[in-house]
Amino acid sequence: MQNGSDPKVAILEAAARLLREHGRDQVTTRRVAEEAGTQPPALYRLFGDKDGLLEALADHVMAGYVASKTKLAPETAGQGDPLADLRASYRMHVEFGLANPELFTLMIDPRRPLTDAEAAGRDVLRSRVRRLAAAALLRVSEERAVEMISAAGNGAILCTLGSADPEKGFALGDAMLDAVLAAIVESAELPSPEGSAGGAATLRGAVSLAALTPELPGLSDAERSLLGEWLGRSIAELQR
Repeated sequence: MQNGSDPKVAILEAAARLLREHGRDQVTTRRVAEEAGTQPPALYRLFGDKDGLLEALADHVMAGYVASKTKLAPETAGQGDPLADLRASYRMHVEFGLANPELFTLMIDPRRPLTDAEAAGRDVLRSRVRRLAAAALLRVSEERAVEMISAAGNGAILCTLGSADPEKGFALGDAMLDAVLAAIVESAELPSPEGSAGGAATLRGAVSLAALTPELPGLSDAERSLLGEWLGRSIAELQR
């Protein structure tokens, strides 16, 4: 360990290298300690055990990824095409998963609690979906859109992990996203299913109003909450 370096960061970076180069089974407290130039007791003191180390590792790597993803599009300023921003963010997710297979499979383990960085990553996706909702482009609720897009990306990654041709993963990911967008987004490029225009327009309007509710002037917090509840019930009924 270099003088003046943060021991926790050094250990996490050593664990990340081992995970990336040798797989999860080789991320042992002994090997990580050797790689970081420290002793196993330091790992136990900082992380508790191997599971604690893996949790911290997932959060450490994911935090860096989320920071770069957050800078991708200036949605906070309301600039840019929301659909193009969503596509770019989705492509980053697929690239990250294919480039970090061991970490990706660790993060999607349903037995693990969601880390702060992973929750932040999901919030980035929600912010991009909310821009579609605010523009009255969504045919489904924001939550359903987030779930469908996430499932498409994660499914494409899982189906192509270990492939010698990463372009196969990108092509499958793009095809999955196109299929999802055709079902959930209203645009000139993605026409509504035949016979569903009227109901789809009502649903898009309700989803858009729900997305804009926090910004509506002249309402109390209680009124915003009640309006959100009413819209949520209407959206759920329209989706059925």
